[in-house]
Amino acid sequence: MTVPQLTKTNDQAGHRVRFEWGREGMTELAPHVDVVIVVDVLSFTTCVDVALGRGGVVFPYPSSRDGAAAFAESVDAAVASSRRDAGTYSLSPASLDALPEGTRLVLPSPNGAALLFGASAAGADAVVAACIRNGAAIGSWFADQDVSVAVIAAGERWGDADTPIRVAIEDLWGAGCVLSLFEPADLSPEARVAANAWRAVEADIVAELQHCSSGRELVFNGFESDVQFASAAHVSDSVPVLVDQRFVDLTGAG
Repeated sequence: MTVPQLTKTNDQAGHRVRFEWGREGMTELAPHVDVVIVVDVLSFTTCVDVALGRGGVVFPYPSSRDGAAAFAESVDAAVASSRRDAGTYSLSPASLDALPEGTRLVLPSPNGAALLFGASAAGADAVVAACIRNGAAIGSWFADQDVSVAVIAAGERWGDADTPIRVAIEDLWGAGCVLSLFEPADLSPEARVAANAWRAVEADIVAELQHCSSGRELVFNGFESDVQFASAAHVSDSVPVLVDQRFVDLTGAG
């Protein structure tokens, strides 16, 4: 009897555009594609979009706080506080709405930023930060190029960094916002599911985001304005790509 040889299948090979979750999904897909797009809707990637839209210079940092101050000093930048610390600028998107043009800001994040740096280390040619605000612009930008793409929904962890991933529905919607701009034939089955999830809520995304678990948590803790910023679909044309430790807008606007 001949035993068939098992082959690796988790990389969604054969599809130009792919979708997965968290650092595990990024580790699977990043080595096999040209572009990795990371989605962390209710904090990090929405903050990136808001800050770039204000003309800020944004440096992601792949940790919550450890080492962020030293890194910020090395690039002559301020450090954003955590949302709960409520500093002048924080990982609350609303806090960045009045960011003065030219402000240099480090955004520490053990989730979204860590995924971006991990994708870069894995060999992706371009690493991009997407959210609901700029998802359509990013999808449109890369749909017209001859590149392979992996969209990674950040999700959350149920506890510390080593606990299982929590599938955060807002990141599924943000990923789907990007993926819905590609031709269906280019999408893996996983990517088609995400695109369809977005289409199901796009017309009522503000209410949907307010009432999902993560949105309700923010509203309960007094951060309803962050949910409003995060749910503002298609308001931004930025395509933030990580270049030399900071984000550069590929459209030339930031």
